[in-house]
Amino acid sequence: MNFLRAKRNRPAIAIMVALSILTTLMIVQTANAWNFTVPATEIQPTNGVFAVPEASLQDGKAKHFQYKASPNLWIRFFVVKSVDGQIRAAFDACDVCFSAKKGYVQQGANMVCINCGLKFRTDRINEVKGGCNPSPLGRKVQNGQVLISQQDVMSGARLFQ
Repeated sequence: MNFLRAKRNRPAIAIMVALSILTTLMIVQTANAWNFTVPATEIQPTNGVFAVPEASLQDGKAKHFQYKASPNLWIRFFVVKSVDGQIRAAFDACDVCFSAKKGYVQQGANMVCINCGLKFRTDRINEVKGGCNPSPLGRKVQNGQVLISQQDVMSGARLFQ
C-alpha cells in the first residue's frame, strides 16, 4: 500500500524539487547581480594634481578613476556633473560599506551603493557626509579642468586598504 502511495506522489515530489531548485537559482542570481564594481580608468597625478577635463563630464555620467598609490593600494574615486550642473567628486566608497570594496554605480540622477543598494542624488555629493553617503573628495574647476590634489586622494586611503 505504501508503495502505491509513494508512486502516486512522485509527480508532486518532482514538481516541489524543481520549484526548490528554481527558487535557489533565482536567489543566487539576484545576490550576484550586485556583486561587481564599476570599471575605472587608471589616472596619474601631474605635479601632485589629478586633472579631469570638464568637457568629459557634460553628459552627466559619472566617470570612475583609480590611482595606484602603492603596489598593493588602489584608491578609487568618481567625478560627476550633478543634476544641478555642479561638478562633484567623491571616493568610490563610504564610511559604512567600504570594506566590501564595491563602490557606487550611477542610475539616472542617483549614485547607488553597490553593497547595500542605498541611493544618493548626485546634487547631494560633497554636501552630505557620513554613513553610506559617497565620501566627499575636494575638487576645484579651473581652466576647463577638474583638479583634485593627490594629497586629498591619499587622505581616503583607509577606505581602500
